[in-house]
Amino acid sequence: MAGGVVIPEVLNHYNVYNDKAKKLIGISGEIELPDFESITETLEGSGILGEIEDAVTGQFAAMVVKIPFSVLYEDLFSIVNTTKPPQLTLRASMQCMDPTTGATGYYPVKIVVKGKCKKYSLGKVVKGKKMDPNVELEILYIKIQINNKTTIELDKLNFKYVLNGVDMLAKIRSQC
Repeated sequence: MAGGVVIPEVLNHYNVYNDKAKKLIGISGEIELPDFESITETLEGSGILGEIEDAVTGQFAAMVVKIPFSVLYEDLFSIVNTTKPPQLTLRASMQCMDPTTGATGYYPVKIVVKGKCKKYSLGKVVKGKKMDPNVELEILYIKIQINNKTTIELDKLNFKYVLNGVDMLAKIRSQC
């Protein structure tokens, strides 16, 4: 699997760390990552048949990452301070198959998010059950690396949007 085509299978395992590289405890099951929804403008008029929804390069609607916990645990409250937005790092191992040999291999996946707490829910209290509290962070920064290559980096406060190694805003920055 050295550099060849692979078939991605599953995310084998993951952990979440805070900005001090401390593993967060109590996170349950799945973390809901944000949607990248471009801000668009409708184009219409002479020379255009009908309408076109055109994306504004590098401009995205509000984005949220939702982090579920099993029970009320102190790590939940360590990421809700809106005066000091937390940076979280998800480190995962993606399981892949080599289509020529059928061999299984693993690639690192790293997702870094920084955001302000938008909402947190304390969940419910039921004897013998998980409480299901969660924290929603408004994304200010996100970077995704797959197999040690940056696939996307968006920094909403510092005018940065990189897609597959290409600085999508370089020309715009040079003109403003």
